[in-house]
Amino acid sequence: MAFLANVKSVLSGDTLVLVSPNNPAAERTLSLAYVSAPRLSKDGDEPFAFQSREFLRSLTVGKPVKFSVSYTIPGSGREYGTALLQDGTAFPEAAVKAGWLKVREDAGRKDDSEDVLEKIDSLRNLESQARAEHKGLHAGTGGVIEVQNDLGGPEFMNQWKGKTVDGIIERIISGDRLLVRLLLTEKKHWQVMTLVAGIRAPSTERSGPNGQTQPAEEFGNEARAFVEQRLLQRPVKVKIVGASPQGQLVASIIHPRGNIAEFLLKEGLARCNDFHSTMLGSDMAALRAAEKEAQEARRRLHRAFVAKATDSKEQDATVTKIIGADTIIVRNKAGAEKRISLSSVRGPRAGEASEAPFRDEAKEFLRKKLIGKHVRISVDGTKPASDDFEAREVATVTQNGKNIGLQLVQEGYCSVIRHRKDDTDRAPNYDELLAAQETSKEEKKGMWSGKPPKTKQYVDMSESVQKAKIQLSTLSRQRKVPGVVDFCKSGSRFTILIPREGVKLTLVLAGVRAPRAGRTPQEKGEPFGQDALDLANRRCNQRDCEIDVHDLDKVGGFIGDLYVNRESFAKILVEEGLASVHKYSAEKSGNATELLAAEKRAKEARKGMWHDWDPSQDVEEEAEAAGAEPAADASVTIEKRPEDYRDIIVTNIDSNGKIKVQEIGKGTDALEALMDQFRQFHLNPTNSGGLKDAPKAGDYVAAQFSEDGEWYRARIRSNDRAAKVAEVVYIDYGNSEKQPWSKLRPLNQPQFSVQKLKAQAVDTQLSFVQLPAAPDYLSDAINYLYEQTEGKRLVGCFDYVDGKEGISYVTLYDPKAEGAGKVTESVNRKIVLDGHALVARKLKAWERSKVFEPVLKSLREAEAEAKDARRGIWEYGDITED
Repeated sequence: MAFLANVKSVLSGDTLVLVSPNNPAAERTLSLAYVSAPRLSKDGDEPFAFQSREFLRSLTVGKPVKFSVSYTIPGSGREYGTALLQDGTAFPEAAVKAGWLKVREDAGRKDDSEDVLEKIDSLRNLESQARAEHKGLHAGTGGVIEVQNDLGGPEFMNQWKGKTVDGIIERIISGDRLLVRLLLTEKKHWQVMTLVAGIRAPSTERSGPNGQTQPAEEFGNEARAFVEQRLLQRPVKVKIVGASPQGQLVASIIHPRGNIAEFLLKEGLARCNDFHSTMLGSDMAALRAAEKEAQEARRRLHRAFVAKATDSKEQDATVTKIIGADTIIVRNKAGAEKRISLSSVRGPRAGEASEAPFRDEAKEFLRKKLIGKHVRISVDGTKPASDDFEAREVATVTQNGKNIGLQLVQEGYCSVIRHRKDDTDRAPNYDELLAAQETSKEEKKGMWSGKPPKTKQYVDMSESVQKAKIQLSTLSRQRKVPGVVDFCKSGSRFTILIPREGVKLTLVLAGVRAPRAGRTPQEKGEPFGQDALDLANRRCNQRDCEIDVHDLDKVGGFIGDLYVNRESFAKILVEEGLASVHKYSAEKSGNATELLAAEKRAKEARKGMWHDWDPSQDVEEEAEAAGAEPAADASVTIEKRPEDYRDIIVTNIDSNGKIKVQEIGKGTDALEALMDQFRQFHLNPTNSGGLKDAPKAGDYVAAQFSEDGEWYRARIRSNDRAAKVAEVVYIDYGNSEKQPWSKLRPLNQPQFSVQKLKAQAVDTQLSFVQLPAAPDYLSDAINYLYEQTEGKRLVGCFDYVDGKEGISYVTLYDPKAEGAGKVTESVNRKIVLDGHALVARKLKAWERSKVFEPVLKSLREAEAEAKDARRGIWEYGDITED
């Protein structure tokens, strides 16, 4: 009796697995009668086993057949019979004729039926014909294919990753887990467990270790059946993309109609697998689109899907504060502020040793990118409140069309969050972020570099009045010193970072007084104090700025002007009616005219604290202005032109333009004698012992200069205890360098102490002259000074010696130059005339003395000539116009 069935799979060259057309769950195994095929085995296939199976598989799998059972083995119930395809191809005849089956020797011995014997004779004739033609199994040699059941070492991925190869699906474990035979070479196949790239399907039932069966997840069996119906024992293209952490192959399985992963996703039988995103790259986009289609149609796994109820409309805002590398505060056009976290990215974590050192650097990267900038925000979802955090929105932030989260990941300053599979509050470019993270890791950028950055330490120069005085001498000469507003203490008091100096300081706005805000939300401050602080935070906090320092207050605060976007914030504060002008200090700082005009406008507009201003009662508070503290050098006036001329040589010029000089004469003679003794002392091996303890800043030591290998007296300026390296200043010459502790020795010998011979390098600065602040021009100025002074015996006129600051102001002359001794031939005037410096814009009290008016006039004439000729710093025009 004949039956109809569909061929589900082929176990070997002589065995078919059949399913009922009406009930796919009903299976039966049929072995072809009277014949045998070489066996396939995990322990090693017999010769020609794969080729024999392939002949039968290629002709029958997925096709309907008419089959009949010839006989059944009583003990096992195994059925043997024949099969006929719709095109008339009969089995086992076709396989015997092709040489892929052998007729069993015992075939027909127990069967007396003439039809059966005739059939067997026909099969033997076909076998003889195939043997004579050396077909199939009768080829005699070859037919052995080595089968490897694992990937082996990394060599496999090195050779095959990214390539598309032929394969056959041998078994379906679940919708996303297949046993695949990779036909990589003629002599060797790999038969390995393979994960379908980009998806995760629900699991099927499986047996536990105690014999119990774990039930399938919802739609797990359906997903397996879906793949089985389309792929089982079908030839496919396998695109190898990577390996799982467990060593299983991850690959895209390309069905003749397309990627099976897409079909599963569209039917709602799988979800996208984020962990494969970096392996797939741009191919992941098609899988996301397929999943989205199933979600919108609410198919199977997504039947309870609810679209995000977020306002997808993009919003424009201004960034007012950087909280960290992944969190910012923005203000919209209406003035409302809110906290935003960048979607799907996370900044360096404080609790992670490999990430924590990058927190400041990552925050600074984001500050430079965004602070005060207009951005576009697209809200992707919300994060609910937790014990540590309040509820906040997560959003994609772009600036000038560039995705900020992506830039942070690309630079290694943020990592990508691994979302739960049901977490839809994620960045729309999530796969791009994951790919960028992998690239950043490969290039060892940021926190993936393995090398923590050197922490930027800022010395607080407002910690004490003594420290502030030291820094004042450096800053008071410079104009528009670049810095960063680190914190707003009030409307007129700020903490400023100055990166190039490595210091931070408290800056008090000169010439104004702003009302005080409460120190806590509960404390009530002065009227409009909070408004002034809010304005300072909006306009100044975390912004790049420039400062001009004039003086110090009584507690170490620096009094000066603050410029944000080249605009005086003191003027802005006064214009908004949130500060009053302190007339005396304003006049002293030189900004009284501007501030008084701003105050007048605020009063007339009745702004802020002037909301009830009455012009008839407008009395200036002269007494308060007169009570301001005078400048430190306000009373210093020189009545007679100094004639303190000394023979000197310049030994070093610091990177900030400070000049170290030695006085020629008794001091240099004594130094030469001391250095002879010093040299002999350190040549003696008995004196070669190093430092017993770690050196401290301020300690005197002997240091071996790297240029000539000789030993010199030095003092520790700073110390890196981790690297065991100290920065030393050679006290007799003024130069400095970093030296390992191994090149330092104790300086505790009385004959070499500073009490025996004081440090011979004297700190000086050119009188009336201000070097440029721009690094390139400053470097040119220092090089010019070296050209004018190096190796020369000069004459220095010590115009003023500031004992408090420990610095001497000098006019330098080259006695061999033509017209030496005249003010018109001084090095001070030459550097101005050649455009490498300008006349000091902020003159000290002694410099304003009447006796120096001719000197200043000559210098200003030189400056005017340099401007007209566009020399040096004036090459692009007048830099003082702003």
